[in-house]
Amino acid sequence: MQAGEAVLRHEERPAMKSRLGQLIFWSRWLQLPIYLGLIVVQGVYAWKFLSSLWTLLSDLTVLTETEIMLSVLALIDVVMIANLLLMVTVGGYETFVSRLRIDNHPDQPEWLDHVNASVLKVKLSMAIISISSIHLLQTFINASKLSEHTIKWQLLLHLAFLLSAAAIAYTDKLLNSTLKH
Repeated sequence: MQAGEAVLRHEERPAMKSRLGQLIFWSRWLQLPIYLGLIVVQGVYAWKFLSSLWTLLSDLTVLTETEIMLSVLALIDVVMIANLLLMVTVGGYETFVSRLRIDNHPDQPEWLDHVNASVLKVKLSMAIISISSIHLLQTFINASKLSEHTIKWQLLLHLAFLLSAAAIAYTDKLLNSTLKH
């Protein structure tokens, strides 16, 4: 009887491992509300863009060239953040949750064909650098109204973003070259 019980317990282990694996694999769906929330945030940025555009157009006759330039840069900033949100939502869902199953759709983004966690990290770091660049340009245009301390910190943060992106890209290159050999 003891030998039979040992065989039974041994046969239960793969089933238990399988259920644990299924639970762990299923847990990826816990990210779904997060991605749905990012879609809501995308809507918030669309509203912010339209609101800012309306304000710019309404005040066009009284704004200075510098104020118009700063307003346009603010609009570009909103667009870039919205693009970042889209990359995180679409790329993250495709990479970590489930396939989108939109192959051969005429509007499928080109970058989605080869998205993975590594590509997503590089694209996101480049988007963050672009957003930081817009903020830095706004700072330089508006430099006379800002403290030297604020300008230095923004420049330092931008340089940190650049170094981080370079480190991510270099690490990605090392990993890819190691996997190819």
